[in-house]
Amino acid sequence: MEARTVQDLERQLQGILEIEGHRVRVTDEAALRSRGSVILARAGALAEVEDVRNRARQLARLAAASVGVRPASIHDLYMARGRGEIRPFTVPAMNIRALTFDLASAAFRAARRMDAKAFIFEIARSEIAYTEQRPAEYVCTLLCAALHEGHHGPVFIQGDHFQVNAKKFAANPEGEVAEVKKLATEGIAAGFYNIDVDTSTLVDLSRPTVREQQRVNGERCAEITAHIRSLEPRGTTISVGGEIGEVGMKNSNEEELRAFMDEYLEALKRHGSPVGISKISIQTGTSHGGVPLPDGTVADVALDFDTLGRLSKVAREVYGMGGAVQHGASTLPAEVFNRFPELETVEIHLATEFQNMVYDNPDFPAALKAEIYEWLKANAADERKPADSDVQFFYKSRKKALGPFKRRMWDLPDATRAAIAASLEKKFEYLFTQLAIGGTAAFVDKYVRLPEGSSAAEAALAGGWTQAEDDLEGE
Repeated sequence: MEARTVQDLERQLQGILEIEGHRVRVTDEAALRSRGSVILARAGALAEVEDVRNRARQLARLAAASVGVRPASIHDLYMARGRGEIRPFTVPAMNIRALTFDLASAAFRAARRMDAKAFIFEIARSEIAYTEQRPAEYVCTLLCAALHEGHHGPVFIQGDHFQVNAKKFAANPEGEVAEVKKLATEGIAAGFYNIDVDTSTLVDLSRPTVREQQRVNGERCAEITAHIRSLEPRGTTISVGGEIGEVGMKNSNEEELRAFMDEYLEALKRHGSPVGISKISIQTGTSHGGVPLPDGTVADVALDFDTLGRLSKVAREVYGMGGAVQHGASTLPAEVFNRFPELETVEIHLATEFQNMVYDNPDFPAALKAEIYEWLKANAADERKPADSDVQFFYKSRKKALGPFKRRMWDLPDATRAAIAASLEKKFEYLFTQLAIGGTAAFVDKYVRLPEGSSAAEAALAGGWTQAEDDLEGE
């Protein structure tokens, strides 16, 4: 039965949690794993009453903290990697757009078998909108998945492509930057302690020098970084990433990296912020989602591995960062993923293939898929290019149905969701192996600190669902 009141929700958790206002004690951890995590995840995502959703998200945060599961920043791990104190591995940053609880649970299972903790769940500014997963919901779902699988320790959750829209910036620069700051504030309050700032859309290749081309990118990235630093929880340095080349555009080079960093570091000093970015995203030939061909296959990508390795080295050795980040990697051939740790790529972003593996799984109901495609014809027709085949149109647009059909996917039979998750679990294990993150639990446990206190953002939103970290202590 879906809880319709906060009292209903708390009654469903009797015998699992002992609840006294903002204090929670877990009385049956096994039941929390098997039943309580599912109750909280579903209510946090789907409850029709806002107060019930908010309370479920709060209780999930409190229950998770009481057993040692908290959102955390990967910053210090990346800094240790930049100093050469730990072996090379590449952190997968995974955008989970659909069946989030089931797929995240599958990732935690795969990671636990491999003694891996160096992995990130993320969601982009655009994905937050079309999947209808605001930061508070996303964090709740991920923490519940961690509880469900018996994970202990930090959970790395990232705001991906917190991007300044170039057209909106041209019309209203301060207003558009303010929107990104507002989203960062919301994300940090929810537990996004890793944020990729994307002002690469502001690079102006018409300017006469590379330094001038990167100037606004560096300045605005520094401005947003300073805003993020002002909202950090006590004891936590949020991992912030910058970007020098927009994904899908021209490939990056070392001169651009150095020009961006010179502009960025100078601007950061003006803002009085002593800590900069921990990684830098570059463009090496990929595009988000890949390029679908008329027959349904995806075009091959000529990835510039030399540039990736060289810029990752410069990022570490010159600027003390963890390294370079590869975006748009999920549709690359499986056999190339072992190259990323060999080149000391610090992080890669994976999204579209996971979505494809949901939609195209043989257990995904054909009737529901047909209904979704009919919905796309009526509601996403403006995204269809004149030359697009049906296959190309549906491939590119079906992500837009994930929000409107979120409940329908949650309501798929348990066996169906389990079958889809099992296929993803195999994929996660393969990727984790190729990216060499097995055995990284020891590095995470050594370098990563859990938040010690409340953030300014949480204090600002004290009237909402968020709860000061001071109250997130085990009994």
